[in-house]
Amino acid sequence: MRGGSEAVYFNTAHALEKRGHKSVFFSMSHPQNLPCETEEYFVSHIDLNKNGTTIISQIKTAARILYYFEAKRRLDALIDKYPIDIAHLHNIYHELSPAIIDTLKYKNIPMVMTLHDYKMVCPKYSLFSDGVPCQACAGGSYFNAIIKRCAKGSVVKSVLSAVEAYLHNTALKLYYKVDFFISPSNFLMNKLYEMGFKKEIVVIPNFVDLSMTNQLKSDKSSSQTLSIVYFGRLSAGKGLKVLFKAAKKISRKVEVKIIGDGPLRKELEDLVRVQEIYNIRFLGYMRGPELFTEIQKSSAVILPSEFYENNPMSILEAFALGKPVIGSRRGGIPELVKDNETGLTFEPGNVEDLSEKIRILLSDSSSRIRMGENAQKFVEKEFSSEKYYQRLMEIYHRALHGN
Repeated sequence: MRGGSEAVYFNTAHALEKRGHKSVFFSMSHPQNLPCETEEYFVSHIDLNKNGTTIISQIKTAARILYYFEAKRRLDALIDKYPIDIAHLHNIYHELSPAIIDTLKYKNIPMVMTLHDYKMVCPKYSLFSDGVPCQACAGGSYFNAIIKRCAKGSVVKSVLSAVEAYLHNTALKLYYKVDFFISPSNFLMNKLYEMGFKKEIVVIPNFVDLSMTNQLKSDKSSSQTLSIVYFGRLSAGKGLKVLFKAAKKISRKVEVKIIGDGPLRKELEDLVRVQEIYNIRFLGYMRGPELFTEIQKSSAVILPSEFYENNPMSILEAFALGKPVIGSRRGGIPELVKDNETGLTFEPGNVEDLSEKIRILLSDSSSRIRMGENAQKFVEKEFSSEKYYQRLMEIYHRALHGN
């Protein structure tokens, strides 16, 4: 299932190709991949969420994560066939491994990397442990990931995560060979600097392809219901259990729609059934027009995250459709959701505060419409494809000219 980082990856490629640039893709093979001219060079598929069945397979998986030689060879062959001017990296960590940075450096190809999480300073990516934000690994103290068993509660996986961080960041300094890092939010940039990251980071927020939402925006025939919608991954740290508790406190007439899939889906469905929360409805995974139509029919979008969000695509897409957002005051969310301007914010994990903000937003249709219109203008002005392209070109030119 594609998430926000994958959306940014494809959106960026589309924005570049639309303006005459040629994109050469390098990734991992997968049954659900889109057809691609360069797919013969993609590295072999692996599901890192499944444990290996033998000691040998587990060792191979660990070696792949730490330094993947196949990825280096395949990328080298790809570049020989398809010469490139600049490399734009995204989530290369495990499936490809940062070993490919050495290949690019050896070939004198400038590199920029968009950061989608906190992997540069946190072996677990999320700065979130035991249900709360965590900065125990600040300053390169990655051994704390072992003490706290950050990798799915497993000592072995946590040791691997810590070793990976020490190898890539401290011993080989692979990421320090990247020319520029792009952060979609000020929060992520400041948090990385606070925790000891030294390379230059430039803030370029994510963007929305407004052509995808313009038709729905102007379609006033869609029937709206008194409802709020969450769309995204169903996983720990997203604050969904807090949302469910709040849903039980508000009127049953307010429908809470859950769109998405993830490791917590069955647990969440069981929770709704056991606690008899009658106004929650699971709609499964949606994307594209189907997803946008469901958002359009809703009164507002909600993002109750408890961990540090970056620059959530879900908020930008909601804004593009003229929907206000109720979001937690955590991470990069307050950079987008301005109280009484583009939505309402609440204290993370606070059920009472969240349920009250839902009541306030849904009880005043004129304020809700005003905030939705403000949100739409905000995203059109600051998060358009053209503005993103111009900012990105500035960084590309700096990297290409060694500036």
